[in-house]
Amino acid sequence: MHIYKILEDKHLIRGKSDLAKHLGTYNHVINSILQGKRNLTVEQIHQLCETFDIDANYLFGLDVPPFRNTSDNDRNDSSEIVGSGRQNIRLVPQKALAGYALDFQDPTYFKELPGFSIPGMEGELLAFPVSGDSMLPTITSGDLVICEALERPLDGSFPVIRDNEVYVIVSDVVVVKRVQQLKTDGQVTQLLLISDNTSVYQPYQLDLEEIKQVLRVKRRLTGHAIS
Repeated sequence: MHIYKILEDKHLIRGKSDLAKHLGTYNHVINSILQGKRNLTVEQIHQLCETFDIDANYLFGLDVPPFRNTSDNDRNDSSEIVGSGRQNIRLVPQKALAGYALDFQDPTYFKELPGFSIPGMEGELLAFPVSGDSMLPTITSGDLVICEALERPLDGSFPVIRDNEVYVIVSDVVVVKRVQQLKTDGQVTQLLLISDNTSVYQPYQLDLEEIKQVLRVKRRLTGHAIS
């Protein structure tokens, strides 16, 4: 974790125990991260960005300055290749998921979220952390899904979706599921939400009236190595 040495060199932390305190974890966890035995969690990434004003793009491996307040003159040419540092992906940390369903329509909500960018991914996107094993083996706990919110048609009808693709569904909670449309008299009235880990999790139905937002999953980011 290169950012650890940078924070030490700038005297922003006083060793591993100090960083552990900032991240709300333990010394042995920081040791494991520094040794490459585990990855930073989404919450830890969010805490690093908020506490030390770190650019999340740096943590995701892009060639940009580590701190968000770095002047444009200090950026190298490679940062221009990835969009001049434009952070078009907003990261919704785990602790913010509970409030997302209530606050996602408030534009000020997104200003508080850390941002990053990925080459080749344009538009206004959202990144959600995945916890649990319901979408194994497709999506692993700790992965991030990068999503595009689907707009409702002007007539107020339900957004157009494709059966058997993976979406983030926002009702009173936020879930990542494979989706099938259920029809009554030729009209879609419910969604069947399906976990890929079918041996453990059963599909369930959700009325359209309960659904506040649908986001199409465009990409998965994972810290798990290929075995």
